[in-house]
Amino acid sequence: MMNERLAELRAALARAGVDGFLIPRSDEHLGEYVPPSGERLAWMTGFTGSAGLAVVLADKAAIFTDGRYTTQVQAETDGTLFERRHLTEEPPEAWLRANAEGKRIGYDAWLHSEAALKRMAGIQLVPISPNPIDAIWKDRPVPPATEVVPHPIEYAGETAEAKREAAAAQLRIAGEAACVLADAHSVAWLLNIRGADLAHTPLALAFALLRQDGSVRMFLHAPERVPAATRAHLGNRVSIEPRSALPAALRELAGQKVRLDPDVTSAWFATTLREAGAVVVAGEDPCRLPRAMKNATEQQGSRNAHARDSVAVARFLAWFAAEAPKGGQSEVSAANQLLAFRREVQGFVAESFPAISGTGENGAIVHYRATEATDRPIAADECYLIDSGGQFPDGTTDITRTLWTGPGAAPAGLRARYTAVLRGHIALGTLRFPEGVAGPHLDAIARRPLWDFGLDYDHGTGHGVGSFLSVHEGPAAFSRAAKVVPIRPGMILSDEPGYYLPGQYGIRIENLLLARPAQPQPDQVRPFLEFETLTLAPYARALIEPALLTPAELRWVDAYQARVLAAVGHMLDEATRGWLEAECAPLL
Repeated sequence: MMNERLAELRAALARAGVDGFLIPRSDEHLGEYVPPSGERLAWMTGFTGSAGLAVVLADKAAIFTDGRYTTQVQAETDGTLFERRHLTEEPPEAWLRANAEGKRIGYDAWLHSEAALKRMAGIQLVPISPNPIDAIWKDRPVPPATEVVPHPIEYAGETAEAKREAAAAQLRIAGEAACVLADAHSVAWLLNIRGADLAHTPLALAFALLRQDGSVRMFLHAPERVPAATRAHLGNRVSIEPRSALPAALRELAGQKVRLDPDVTSAWFATTLREAGAVVVAGEDPCRLPRAMKNATEQQGSRNAHARDSVAVARFLAWFAAEAPKGGQSEVSAANQLLAFRREVQGFVAESFPAISGTGENGAIVHYRATEATDRPIAADECYLIDSGGQFPDGTTDITRTLWTGPGAAPAGLRARYTAVLRGHIALGTLRFPEGVAGPHLDAIARRPLWDFGLDYDHGTGHGVGSFLSVHEGPAAFSRAAKVVPIRPGMILSDEPGYYLPGQYGIRIENLLLARPAQPQPDQVRPFLEFETLTLAPYARALIEPALLTPAELRWVDAYQARVLAAVGHMLDEATRGWLEAECAPLL
């Protein structure tokens, strides 16, 4: 089937007069998660991961993914059709320079940022419209058009009017007439609206133009999906228009300065504005940093959401401890059981991403997703990794725990590896650091215990998390590859070091952390920050080797487990509470 699709695409490219085509994972909003209508990369290659790009030439093709998907891309794509390459170690631009010198490479300007295209300097890129894949994808799903609903002030903590005025003030100071908001998360945050256009992220996929006077023009498929209550919520300074009106709206900005963020805005916008005679100014999306710095209401909402979510997680962990040694469970059944527990939690809307439920060797696949085709039975005496989260109106959760299925004791080598990961997890979560320090500066903190053994993991240590928005949110992250964005109070980031032994097991431990000001110390000359741990779930004591923890680390684990028991225990039934008491008992 993929061979036939490739042949059709190559024929279409030949008719268009180009020698190749770029196929990114992204849709027009350049987000990590895309609706079914935007899954062009999966349709053409079979690869279903959340990050990747394919290049199709007349005589060869390649697919590029990062370290999270090395195993998955091998399983989902045909190696006779696509060369598999590492996205950062063997980037597409290097492959193109080696394999397509002098060739014309087509691209869809809606699906690439200007920043991404600039990395391909020296390659002859040709914009193609409409996208040739859309013409041959006969049963392509229609774009989503779910109802747009208000995000109440009791969860948002700030009115949309106040947000619009603060963002517009940035434009006035910079002398810019307007700003393009192509990131649907920014539109949702700015206007205090949500939707269900994506399965796990409560977005209405919309674009917007913010003017320096604070007015907004919002563009989306099917404006009629905005009901009267939401129109009243938006007010008369926010217009709702069809996406087809967007080109004309951009042309009206001729001769004016217009800001757009080149990292998160498709190249189509910059091209259209320049052709209209507007002055395009590269600048950060004015909503991106304020969105990441959760206000007091959002911070408390996240605490509340995590407290409720912890009940579902505790029920699942207790259930798993009883059922896994018996046999009869699988990756899919375990993930379904956790989802069933979450569905009983007040306010639960959806999973924040499809649960990563991997046992044995599947746990070593960083972003593994169990399906009916890959579903593996959970056996006794093996490692099981479950990475999951929930969407609640007051917050978004994301937690990973690695478990031992028992009933036998975990091997000493596995306990040593788990404890090394735990030590890195503790080191980052307990860190005090001066204001101005950024995620890339802190990434190594979590890796050092593994580095001492000559070990590492091929993914970032942590990502930002939204407030009833995406479980992956910028601009800050704990990653060597992340931009140098200082950690600010109110940011929520994950702390998730890991270790993966291909063919055997995977280990990852994840909590969410809230950055906050630290209490000053004697002789301190500048402000410091620290983290508050939001996640409330016990670690797997069967996998901890206490002798490898320092006294301070032992005290921290015992204190954290005691906090979990105090916060969660009273909300559980007697049997689950009994299990949690035993699991949270002091290690020594």
